[in-house]
Amino acid sequence: MPMLNIAPTTTIREVVDRYPGIQAVFRAHGLPCASCHVAAYESIMAGAALHRLQVGLLVDDLNAYARSGVVPEMRAAPAQKRPLSGGKLEARGIKHIVAVMSGKGGVGKSLVTGLLATALARAGYAVGVLDADITGPSVPRMFDVTDKAVMRDKRFDPALSPGGIKIMSISLLMANERDAVIWRGPMITGAIQQFFNDVHWGDLDYLLVDLPPGTSDAPLTVLQRLPVEGVVIVNTPQQLATAVVSKAIKLAQRMQVPILGIVENMAYVSVPGSDVPLEIFGPSQGPQLVAESGAPLLGRLPIDPALTVLVDSGRIEEYRTAAFAELAENFLREARRAGLPEPVAGGVAG
Repeated sequence: MPMLNIAPTTTIREVVDRYPGIQAVFRAHGLPCASCHVAAYESIMAGAALHRLQVGLLVDDLNAYARSGVVPEMRAAPAQKRPLSGGKLEARGIKHIVAVMSGKGGVGKSLVTGLLATALARAGYAVGVLDADITGPSVPRMFDVTDKAVMRDKRFDPALSPGGIKIMSISLLMANERDAVIWRGPMITGAIQQFFNDVHWGDLDYLLVDLPPGTSDAPLTVLQRLPVEGVVIVNTPQQLATAVVSKAIKLAQRMQVPILGIVENMAYVSVPGSDVPLEIFGPSQGPQLVAESGAPLLGRLPIDPALTVLVDSGRIEEYRTAAFAELAENFLREARRAGLPEPVAGGVAG
């Protein structure tokens, strides 16, 4: 029987069934569920996240056992674990962290994250994107990132977009990106923290964090644990969406994280032969959110079939329109006003 290449996304049950006695490695690392029913569908990374373990060390020791049949000397006993709860995590080499949130699903948070990352890269910044939407990742697809993340020195190397943007997402660890990630809340929050802690981000001017919908586990983890300096709120014109987005604004205010601005996505459609845009989802709700947040409206993005084609083909970095240029310029202005740095090279997206 060929040796199983044990990866973070390998299920615990698959490892235990293949290598009798390997439960000792799991237990030594402080992961006791290798023999329970949960292991039938839980991945190694999910278990490590739940129990706040360093997944890189655990995977290395599991592979060492698979090769030799000998339990290696444990380098990650419970007393030596890196804590994943408590105060703010250290931003090694990352100057500024901005989260993109909404509270509402389907409004285009990932799209706005991708556009802002593109704008920052064009302005000369070193940029990374942490895809914190663990159960619905979409960032790699829009940047045409297909290579899997590689573990080096117990940490992951992020993937690179064609434009040099560093990207980390759960889909870069999965054998099949279409597989469902069926994780409990603590696993998701642990994975987000590991994507921040256990990735070779290197020196970045900006790390953008694409948050999932809601105002509970994942957004709370990012705002509480990561040293986030500001958030960008994404909305669409529907009143129902605006009511939910208001909750995200209140969350950011309660967590005392500055709101850099509001982006209204799907704001209108440009009609050929007409100078009047068609607001198919109703009039702008931007003024209401500006009043609630005390932050400016950074831009109104239209429904643009050309952008849809670029995103679906992984070419978001090629997008250039007047609406995008306005968004980019306003975002960079507000970032500088909030104390974030000047571009290292001139020019903004256009």
